[in-house]
Amino acid sequence: MSDAIFLSDFTENVEIEAKLAQGRDGQGALPKSFWDTYSAFANTHGGTVFLGVGEREGDFFADGIARPDKVEETLWSLLNDRTKVSHNLLGTEHVQTHKLQSDRSILIITVPRASRQQRPVYIGSSPMEGSYKRRRSGDYRCGREEVERMLAERIEDSRDQRALEHYGLEDLNLETLTAYRQRLANLKPDHPYNDLGNEAFLLRTKGMIHNRETGKSSLSLAGLLMFGQGHVITENCPHYFLDYRELPVSGSKTEWVDRLTADGTWSGNLYDFYRMVITRLFRDLKLPLAFQKDERDDDTPLHKALREALVNTLIHADYSERSSIMVVKAPDYFGFRNPGHMRISIEDALLGGKSDSRNRGLQLMFSLVGLGEQAGSGIPRIVKRWDELAYRQPELWESDQPDSTLMRLRMTSLLPHEAVEALQGAYGATYDALTKNEQLALVTAFVEGFVTNQRLQQVTRLHSVDITALLKSIVDKGLLLSAGAGRATTYTLYGFETVDLAEPYLTSNELSINVATSAANVATSDANVATSLEELVKQRADELPITSIIDIPAQDSSTALTYEQWAQLWERTRAERERGGRMKPETRRAFILELCVNKFINKQELALLFGMSPKGLKDRFLTPLYKEGLLGHRYPHTPNHEQQAYRSTPKS
Repeated sequence: MSDAIFLSDFTENVEIEAKLAQGRDGQGALPKSFWDTYSAFANTHGGTVFLGVGEREGDFFADGIARPDKVEETLWSLLNDRTKVSHNLLGTEHVQTHKLQSDRSILIITVPRASRQQRPVYIGSSPMEGSYKRRRSGDYRCGREEVERMLAERIEDSRDQRALEHYGLEDLNLETLTAYRQRLANLKPDHPYNDLGNEAFLLRTKGMIHNRETGKSSLSLAGLLMFGQGHVITENCPHYFLDYRELPVSGSKTEWVDRLTADGTWSGNLYDFYRMVITRLFRDLKLPLAFQKDERDDDTPLHKALREALVNTLIHADYSERSSIMVVKAPDYFGFRNPGHMRISIEDALLGGKSDSRNRGLQLMFSLVGLGEQAGSGIPRIVKRWDELAYRQPELWESDQPDSTLMRLRMTSLLPHEAVEALQGAYGATYDALTKNEQLALVTAFVEGFVTNQRLQQVTRLHSVDITALLKSIVDKGLLLSAGAGRATTYTLYGFETVDLAEPYLTSNELSINVATSAANVATSDANVATSLEELVKQRADELPITSIIDIPAQDSSTALTYEQWAQLWERTRAERERGGRMKPETRRAFILELCVNKFINKQELALLFGMSPKGLKDRFLTPLYKEGLLGHRYPHTPNHEQQAYRSTPKS
C-alpha cells in the first residue's frame, strides 16, 4: 500500500512538484519533465521536487522508487553536463533520500532560486528555447521578450545607465530640471554641483554619459526617465505608463475622485510624477492622535513612509516590462506597484542590509535631494514607520504575467475593533481561547480576505515552519479553510466573504500602454475610436483594472455562512465522511444541491464536508451538475476563478 505524503508537513514557503519517476522498468528513472521544473524553479522562486510521489484526484501519494541511487547518479551526471543544462545550482545538501515503509524511497530535491547573474537557467544550448518559469502549479516556456529581459538583468548591473546616442538636452523638460536643481540648492546651498551648467550637472548625477572614444555626451536612460519629455521617453520605453488613482469613500471600484496619467498636459517624467503624486497622497491625511501636534505637517512617520514607498516604487521599476507604475490612494490603504520582480528575495528586502538596485542613476538623483533610501534600507524603514503608527504590517508581494512588485499599506491596526468584534460574534468563546498569534492569523484573513504563510511571517515575525504548524492547528479547529499546496497555499475564513476588492486595482494583469500604440490599437478595434488624447486616456482607463472585477457579484450577508451554520453542515455530513465516501452517486448529487440552496459554497469546502479531494468532487459531481443547469457559478464569466463557488439554481 502506498505511503501518504502530507504536504502540510513541509514548509508552505516553497513551491512543490511531485513526479512518479518510475521509469520503463519500474525501478526508477529521472523523468524528462524534471528539467522543465528545474529551470522553472531556478528562474522563479525556487522549489522542491519529490521524485517517487504521484498525484491522484488532487491528493499526493508516495509510491517510492526501487533504485533511488540510479536516479541520483543520473541527476548529478546531467547537472554537470553543460549541453543539458546551463547551471548546476545544487549541492549535496539539496538532495535527500527518504525511506518509506515499503522499503522503497523518495528523492527530495530542493532547487534554489538562481541569482540574477545566473538567470536564465535553461535546458540545452539555447536560452531562447530552453528557459522556463513557474506559473501557479505549472512550468511554461518563456517567450523571447522575457528571456531577453533576464539576460539584460544579468549583464546590466544598472539598467538605467544605458547611453542613448543622439539624445541630448533638447529632449528634456527644462522646467523639470530647473525645479530639481532648485530643490537641491534649497536643501544644500553649498553643494558644488549648484554652480555647474546643465550638461556638467547631469554628467555628475548620472543623467548623461560621456563617450571618451567619440568625445560626445548623450543622455542616459536615467536622465531621460527623470527629466525627459513623455513622448521621447516612450520612444525608448514603449511600455512606460504612469498611473495614480484616488478611490472614493463609497468604496466604488468603477470610479475615482482623482486620476493622474500622462495625458499631454504635463511632462510625463518621473520627477514631475513624484511631485504631483506626493502632494495628492499627503492631501487630507488622517493622522493618529499621537502625531497630530508634535511634528511638522510633512514630518510624521506617515508622511515619511509614503515618501519612501513612492520613491522606492519609481527607482526599482523595470521600465522594459509590460506593466505600469500604479499608485492607489483608498480610504483605508495606499497601494504601490512597479513593473518587474525584486532583484533580491522579499525576505531579504524586509530584513534589510542587502541592496541590488535596478536603476542606480535614479537612486542617486532622488537621494541627492533627500528622497529615497540608503542602500538596502528602504523597505525596513517603511516597515519601521508603519510600526510607529501601530498599523498593520505592510504587505509586500510579487505578481506574475506581467511581472510586478506590489506593496500595500493599510491604515488599520493589527487587531482592529470591528474585525475582532465580527470574529467574536461568529466564533464566540472559541475565538477568545485562541493564542495571540492565532487571533492575528484570523484577523488578517478577515481584514485582507485571506492569509498565507509568507504574509504571517510579515505580521508575526515567526519562522515559516512555526507558521505552518500554527495554521494547521487553526484548520483543525474548523476556523480556517486551506487550498493549494506549497507557496500557493491560502487560508480563508469559514462563513466570511473572501474576495479582497482592494487587490484587483494592484494586481490586474493589464498591460501598460503608450499614446502611439494606443492610437493604432483603438483605431482598428470595434470600440469607439478616440478622437483626442484625453478621450484615449479615458478609454484606456475604462479598460484597465476594472474589467478584472466587474463579474464578481457581492454575496449578500444573508447568504454568507456563519460559523454556526458551518458547524451544522459539518455534523450533517459526518456520517458520509465516516463511511469513507460510500454514498450512492445520486444520493450525493441530491445532498450537494440541498447544501447549496440559497448560498455559495466552493469546491474546497464541499470536498472537506464529504471527505473527498476537490478535483475528484469537481470532475464527478460539480461540473456535471453545472452543465445540467442545476448549479450556478458565483463567477459566471470566469469558470476557473480561484474563488469559484456553487449555488443551487431554481431548476434544481
